[in-house]
Order: sequence, then C-alpha cells, then structure tokens
Amino acid sequence: MATQELKKQPQETQNPQDYWDEIPNESEMPFFDHLEELRRRIFVSIIAMGVGAVSCFFFVKPIVAWLEIPAGDVKFLQLAPGEFFFVSIQVAGYTGILLSAPVILYQIVQFVTPGLTRKERKTIAPVVFGSSILFFAGLAFAYYLLIPAALNFFINYGADVVEQLWSIDKYFKFVLLLMFSTGLAFQIPVIQLLLGTLNIVSSQQMLSTWRIVVLGAMILGAVLTPSTDPLTQSLLGGAVLVLYFGGIFMVKLTGK
Repeated sequence: MATQELKKQPQETQNPQDYWDEIPNESEMPFFDHLEELRRRIFVSIIAMGVGAVSCFFFVKPIVAWLEIPAGDVKFLQLAPGEFFFVSIQVAGYTGILLSAPVILYQIVQFVTPGLTRKERKTIAPVVFGSSILFFAGLAFAYYLLIPAALNFFINYGADVVEQLWSIDKYFKFVLLLMFSTGLAFQIPVIQLLLGTLNIVSSQQMLSTWRIVVLGAMILGAVLTPSTDPLTQSLLGGAVLVLYFGGIFMVKLTGK
C-alpha cells in the first residue's frame, strides 16, 4: 500500500492544466498529407503575391513618386529602353509582397499550428503580430532616417564637382534593398523572445555576450546597407543594438 501511494503521489501533485497544455489538439497527419497541405498553402501564398503585384502595377507611378521623395531635387534618367518599365515591375513586386503579407502569415500559422501544443499556440499570435509591427517599423525607419541620411551624404559629397543625375534602376535597387534589409533586421527582438520562451537562451546569457553583439551590429550595419557611408551604417548598427537590448528587457519581463 505504501508503495502504491508513493507511485500515485507525483500524478496527484502534477497540475492538470500544465499537462493539458502540452497536448496538441490535432491528431497526426500522414507524411504525404503534410506535403499536400504545404503545396496548397504555398500555392495560395503565390497567388496572393501575384494578385498584390498586379494590383500595385496599376498604381505604380504614385508609388514610384513617393519613393523618390527622399532624393529631393535629384533628376532621374532612363539609361536604356524599358528601364523604367522593369523598375515598375520590381516596385510592384515588392509592394505586392507587402500587401499579401497577412495572407502569407496566415498560411504559415495554419500550417504550423496543428503540430504545436496548446501552450505554444498561445505565443503564436503575439509573435506574429509583433513581427509584423517590427517589420513595418523597420521600413519606416529606413524610409525616414536611413535613406535620407545616405542620400544627403552622397549628394553633399560631390555637389561641387558633379551634377546629380541618377539612374532610375540603380536608385530603386538601393532604396528597396535598404528598406527590406532593415525590416528583416528589426526581427531581432522576435527571435530573442522565441529563444527565451523555448528556454534555449536566457536573458542573462544574452546580456553576457554584449561585446560580441556590438561587433556584430557594426558588421551587420556594413553588410545590410548598400551604401558605404559611415552615417548610414552607424544608424542601422545603433538601431540593431537598441533592438537587441530591448529584446533582452522583454525576455526578462517574461521571467525567462
């Protein structure tokens, strides 16, 4: 009797809600059913991006005019036949991806969710929402701070010896690359929260590597910025450091 009571004791002290949260809702699917579902969700995402890109193509000229605002009075040239047409396709494609992002995120969440426990599902919505907000914050940071700073540096540097006439293709490659790379860099706190929630890395461990992070932020600022001016690299590197230490604070608040 004593032995049986000892065996039952751990089960009685276990929190039933914690046990319930560790069990997924869905039953397991066969491997080929997973592949079929993955194919279907990729197809829906591609259709959403295509619809978004085609829709944006009809309004591409106002979008292009808006993206040219940070350049100020600089004149843009079409240096080859059809150059602006292909630039319009690029701009419409990037804008279409942004418009279709909610559909793509929804497809990713719906594909991943059945394999998660109830406890893990509770973190999905805040992570997806926070990731979206940070990505668009990165786009705004690049458009209102990084791009004007980089362009002003290049304009002022050669203003007394060269006339500012820029290729429309090279300009938009510069702007779009800088905006999207900054948006991706702003995902750092989301990655930190995921690592902390999964008990992979604690906030103390993140803080203990601050020297490596400072060096990595400098390298990341140099790699992600298509320009070579130190001001733009410093702005992006400083933003990465603020995001990293802000992520540590958020992980600390969660008690991880």
